[in-house]
Amino acid sequence: MTAKPITPSLSVSEQVLPQDIAALAAAGFKSVICNRPDGEGADQPSFSEIEAAAKAAGMQATYLPIVSGKVGDADALAFGAAMDSLPKPILAYCRTGTRSATLWSLSEGGRGRPLPEIIAATKSAGYDMAGVVRRIANGGRTPTDTVDASHAVVIIGGGAAGIAVAASLKARKPDLDIAIIDPADIHYYQPGWTMVGGGIFDPESTAKTMGSLIPAGVRWIKAAVAAFEPDKNVVILDGCRVVRYGQLVVTPGLKLNWAGIEGLTETLGRNGVTSNYRYDLAPYTWELVKGLERGRAVFTQPPMPIKCAGAPQKALYLSADHWYRTGRLKHIEIDFFNAGAVLFGVKEYVPALMQYIEKYKAQLHFQHRLTRVDGPARTAWFTQTKTDGTTETVETGFDMIHVVPPQVAPDFVRVSPLADAAGWVDVDQATLRHKTLPNIYSLGDVCNAPNAKTAAAARKQAPVVAHNLLKDLGAIKEEDVAYDGYGSCPLTVERGKIVLAEFGYGGKLLPSFPGWLIDGTKPSHLAWLLKEQMLPPIYWKAMLRGREWMAKPQPVTAA
Repeated sequence: MTAKPITPSLSVSEQVLPQDIAALAAAGFKSVICNRPDGEGADQPSFSEIEAAAKAAGMQATYLPIVSGKVGDADALAFGAAMDSLPKPILAYCRTGTRSATLWSLSEGGRGRPLPEIIAATKSAGYDMAGVVRRIANGGRTPTDTVDASHAVVIIGGGAAGIAVAASLKARKPDLDIAIIDPADIHYYQPGWTMVGGGIFDPESTAKTMGSLIPAGVRWIKAAVAAFEPDKNVVILDGCRVVRYGQLVVTPGLKLNWAGIEGLTETLGRNGVTSNYRYDLAPYTWELVKGLERGRAVFTQPPMPIKCAGAPQKALYLSADHWYRTGRLKHIEIDFFNAGAVLFGVKEYVPALMQYIEKYKAQLHFQHRLTRVDGPARTAWFTQTKTDGTTETVETGFDMIHVVPPQVAPDFVRVSPLADAAGWVDVDQATLRHKTLPNIYSLGDVCNAPNAKTAAAARKQAPVVAHNLLKDLGAIKEEDVAYDGYGSCPLTVERGKIVLAEFGYGGKLLPSFPGWLIDGTKPSHLAWLLKEQMLPPIYWKAMLRGREWMAKPQPVTAA
């Protein structure tokens, strides 16, 4: 018998024997719940035997027998009541532990605990609650087995990737039945936030209403996704509404895990702590940069993968350039703490970037991961990983700190049957089709293709998904097309110049322009004009409207 923790107050296990009770008491358990009816198995002790052993060990025992496969709504309520009344921690058991885990899941669903949190907790204990996700989403109660909506194509997420793929599909097949599921009212041009933090763009220019961008003829379902049931071709929404799909495209972006750094959420937006990764904080970055006369400025980068791997150092360059131009740089110390081992992952761009690191006299600290921030004390702590694998804590003060949080897949994706071991949607890197669920695609930040997570990547991925999905539907006859891993990172090294990094899988350089026009390995004013004046309208008026400028996909055989 092995106790498997679900929460600090509850563990579950397979059948408990009377001789196990003393060890459970010694391990600190105060109560036992039996969810297995007497007489279910020939080698099974009766509850009275377990109760007697528990009493002798100073523990309480409760009998809540559930017939296998027949966990009722009232049973879940009774389990919750027992959890409330019994001394903790509690061990609940049945033949394998599954009934006990199910009862807890339904009970917690009724209390309002988020479904992804419930699924993650039971999954970590070794129990799969996929069979009861609708009941959990329905507040722990058995829902009606009806479908609230049905569409040929359902797209999860109305960000850059979601709207772009909807527009690409509509451009190819205008009568296609498509729905986008997204609860947000506002759509953001996130690549512009670095420029907001550098005092170049107004924040308002990076935001538009979601309704103004959903392509004509596409239904917008304004709701959040709770779970997937790919075996039934349905998506479960918050409130247990059910949407059926023929083809599913998963593009909800990623989750910025601000809580992954101790003390950060309490001090964001004040005490000199900022981040260009949030719309409301990017203006504060510029406020801090303008106001800093002397002192220490710290910039951080978390472990990969992250959204736009160049953005953490873009904040450094634009800030340092302002201090350089205003004559303050000699009074300001700049530190860049990077959890990675190199300045940039594609070596061809590093020499140009290092020239600016040296120009701004920035100190590089590799293999340093931000773990804690104390805003009022203006102090940050990093875990440094040394070459021999050992770690130590490094402390530094700051007058301003630009923080980039660790990033993970959204909770409802991470715990779903669509995810790989790391939590990202598991796709073929060329076709972007799910590896084991052929009517599901994913693109943008949430898929596990080994490319840079940028809007430029989504711009190239959307036509690939649109083509391959329509091929699956029989709407076009051509062979599959392939995504080559293209991503673009316009590294704003100073106001008026950009190192235009463009690359694909394996770090292969994939320049969009001839070298005589823009040499991406060198700072360029023309690349700056592209970033400042051309890319925003390309995003709003081309990418999100199915106009695939310089994004024509190639057949798999030619890729």
